[in-house]
Amino acid sequence: MLNDFPVNIQAIIKTLPDSPGVYQYYDKDQQLLYVGKAKNLKKRVTSYFVKEHDTGRLRIMVNKITDIKTIKVNTELDALLLENNLIKNLKPRYNVNLRDDKTYPWIIIKKERFPRLFHTRTQIKDGSEYFGPYASVQIMHALLDLIRALYPLRNCSYDLSEENIANKKFRPCLEYQIGKCKAPCVAYQTQEDYDAGIKHIREIIKGNIGFAIREIKQKISEHSEKLEYEQAEVLKKKLDLLERYQSKSTIVHPSITDTDVFAILSDEKSAYVNYFKVMNGTIIQSQVIELKKKLEETDEDILVFAMNEIRTRFNSQSKEILLPFEPEFNFPDVKYVVPKIGDKKNLLDLCLRNASAYKREKEKQIALTDPERHVDRIMQQMMKDLRMKEEPRRIEGFDNSNIQGEYAVAAMPVFIDAKPAKKEYRHFNIKTVTGPDDFASMEEIIYRRYLRVKEEKLPMPQLIVIDGGKGQLGAAINSLEKLGLMGKVAIIGIAKRLEEIYFPGDPIPMYLDKRSETLRVIQQIRDEAHRFGITHHRNKRSRETFKTELSEIKGISDITAQKLLTELKSVKNIKEATLEEMTGIIGSAKAKLVWEFFNVSN
Repeated sequence: MLNDFPVNIQAIIKTLPDSPGVYQYYDKDQQLLYVGKAKNLKKRVTSYFVKEHDTGRLRIMVNKITDIKTIKVNTELDALLLENNLIKNLKPRYNVNLRDDKTYPWIIIKKERFPRLFHTRTQIKDGSEYFGPYASVQIMHALLDLIRALYPLRNCSYDLSEENIANKKFRPCLEYQIGKCKAPCVAYQTQEDYDAGIKHIREIIKGNIGFAIREIKQKISEHSEKLEYEQAEVLKKKLDLLERYQSKSTIVHPSITDTDVFAILSDEKSAYVNYFKVMNGTIIQSQVIELKKKLEETDEDILVFAMNEIRTRFNSQSKEILLPFEPEFNFPDVKYVVPKIGDKKNLLDLCLRNASAYKREKEKQIALTDPERHVDRIMQQMMKDLRMKEEPRRIEGFDNSNIQGEYAVAAMPVFIDAKPAKKEYRHFNIKTVTGPDDFASMEEIIYRRYLRVKEEKLPMPQLIVIDGGKGQLGAAINSLEKLGLMGKVAIIGIAKRLEEIYFPGDPIPMYLDKRSETLRVIQQIRDEAHRFGITHHRNKRSRETFKTELSEIKGISDITAQKLLTELKSVKNIKEATLEEMTGIIGSAKAKLVWEFFNVSN
């Protein structure tokens, strides 16, 4: 297969090294198509040109390649970092697209005498300390509010040099008067005391609240021993604040510390990676990123890309990473853990639930702002889940209703683009079946429906949903085979008890995730079939009741009988109605006939 490609491509591949690196694919116009990393450049690049690819998009890309450029590096990690930077800077057409255009805020401890603490969205390399970024602005502000309640800090931008303070260039401001600053500008607070507070603040931001709690408890003890109860009381209030904050934040076991947690959730077109940073049993940072797939990348490839992106963004140096599976790529000096039970497994499950919640919110937003894209996504997911060859744009469902074989009817709801198309709904009276035989009734209705579809050239559905298990599905398949339609339209059965999905020729049912949109659409079709069928069944039964009782009255038509039933709701109420009540509905002459029939004749 390699011989099918241009000579220059063959030559490049044959001379590639067996070392780590990054490869770049270009088309005939020297437009960058794709950037990838490799443990072994020769093996990885060769694999694109010597095997049959499953997806059309990947085949198209490979056929466009007219040039290959590579960059050799020393380690796998170097390859990953370089790949990440090239993708973000060059935005190749076929690489995953990081759907994240936000600039998240950071908390900064400014490099200066008596450092200020504030939030910023811009990093400047001036030696200041940056903590974050924070995906939730609310969490960041809550943390800043806690710190300011604990430690009075200056918020002015004055140059508090020793010389300026000694020369008394400043005077205490309102912040000092209201207790939010200890006025280091006029030497009311020493550098040593101020820096001790900054030390605590640094640990609190890192999530090491226990350190600050221990320090404050020690100081409370020292003040108490010296009978300095007012100072001890001030510190006691700070301690209460910290402990309340810690109790709200600690949601995992305290032994889990300095750990990164990653979970991934993906569908046909996108992947969602959730990240937790855990310190001392506390989740101190959390973020979800969405990645747009281009070549049906594997979850492993996407997860490694996202891990590198997020750990770089948060400057994480954690030596332990919790993951749903262990990727082949290894970060230096990092231990992968795939927990199966216990607190770490619960933490990983929580991480996955966050990714799932984010995905649902995005889907709701898309449904509101871009309905067409929302429908396309559902169609793609249903096609994949139900093993179909085409999207189920038109779905027809079927259900039977009867009481011990009497008043047998069937209903057919129609869904177009995953939504009810009520003008297309149809109901049927069972004609050839005697007694309660659901299988024979289903066979009759499917045959009648799709014989008509063939003869009148009506729209053929891409999917037929049968309300029932293997028996009802088998009956429907018999009719499709008689009509020569088997294999031309997808058909499934859904059993009510456990929501099993049955496929033709497969005795083992499939169970969809209870939260999946595919199952939701199928359930909605089934419920609509049941509702529509029951309504038709009741109407037929009511008409039969008119026929056996009201239609026996000479001079009373079906229209008159229907008027009475509409107003009085039942034949029983008609029997008990007064002559005056019926006169107001159908007139005196007809009312007299009905009243006499029930009260005189009988």
